[in-house]
Amino acid sequence: MLKFFTPTLIALVLCLSVASAAKPGKRAKNVIIFLADAGGLSTLNAASIHGYDEAQKLYVQSWPNIALSDTSTASNWVTDSAAGMTAIVTGVKTHNGVLSQGPDAVRGKQEGTPLKTLLEYAEEHGLSTGVLSNVSIADATPAACYAHASDRARAADIFLQVFTPRFGDGVDVVLGIGRKPIYDSVTKLGKNLDEIAATNKRPIYSSLAAVPADNLRPIALLEKDMNLPQASQIALKALSRNKKGYFLMIEWDAHTDDPKRGLDSVVGFDKLIREIAGQVNLNETLLVFAADHSFELRSVGGKRGEPITKGLEEWKKTHAAKEVIQIPGLRVGHSHTGEEVVVAAQGPGADLVRGFLPNTRLFDIMMSAYGWKPDAKKK
Repeated sequence: MLKFFTPTLIALVLCLSVASAAKPGKRAKNVIIFLADAGGLSTLNAASIHGYDEAQKLYVQSWPNIALSDTSTASNWVTDSAAGMTAIVTGVKTHNGVLSQGPDAVRGKQEGTPLKTLLEYAEEHGLSTGVLSNVSIADATPAACYAHASDRARAADIFLQVFTPRFGDGVDVVLGIGRKPIYDSVTKLGKNLDEIAATNKRPIYSSLAAVPADNLRPIALLEKDMNLPQASQIALKALSRNKKGYFLMIEWDAHTDDPKRGLDSVVGFDKLIREIAGQVNLNETLLVFAADHSFELRSVGGKRGEPITKGLEEWKKTHAAKEVIQIPGLRVGHSHTGEEVVVAAQGPGADLVRGFLPNTRLFDIMMSAYGWKPDAKKK
């Protein structure tokens, strides 16, 4: 076909193609990252079969932009949530147990260089920010967004950083569980958490129902069983009031030590993601689905029309909880694993989610979607 084109026309077409490729994409006003803790590829596959008796029926499995993300740390092939989430929100690999500090940190022994998180960049740019989790809000995944510590176990030191931000006015919406352990750990430091909250004019509510509708910076610490869909609506209502935009991290525990409960969680999380995607403006909101690490679950059998967890209840009657689960459809251990995990995205900047990439690349992708450049590293 090229014989029908003159050299001038070919040159013009090539110029237009280059110009089109070089044209910057639309920037994101908002970024929401959905973090399935331990939600590896094998878990997603099993969750789809568990929920719909068919593979690839999860909503996130329909997203157009996908990649496989490495999850190794600065020193280990298998990560924990602290190092895994630190890489995602700072663009730097660190060691297991360390929260948003550099690899010069030694867990529990030496504080490392604080790493500026995506949430902190958002605060610096005047955006609203939020972290939600149905596990402890001082646990590794949410904590890596707003806190810096050489040991993820120091719940009091971590949570109190909500009130001592390094940038802006700090994380705006904080909704999660872990009320008693967090309060107890603060008390052990000789401090009163409610007094600290009152001084900062940010009361800590004990339930989502207690959060006033007009509170744009709510903190809620629940004992257990937080309704994450309800919490998400509270967060989105508050954060969307900021005309500059927002950053929101939503974590849902996807560990499958108990396969049925774990797979139910993944299906529930996927339904929440679908609901939120239908609620926000996808022309200005980047949605990212990711996992901090994979988990020791494998589909090893089963038949269509039968529950993938068939035989689980019978297995529990004769085996200890920490044994490797062996049922017809699944083999499930109790450890994190080191293979790549799925990243899926849609919205402005989602086209950069493709191929094999390191987990640190997710930070670059989200920063690029906002149109921001990371601070120059100090030498």
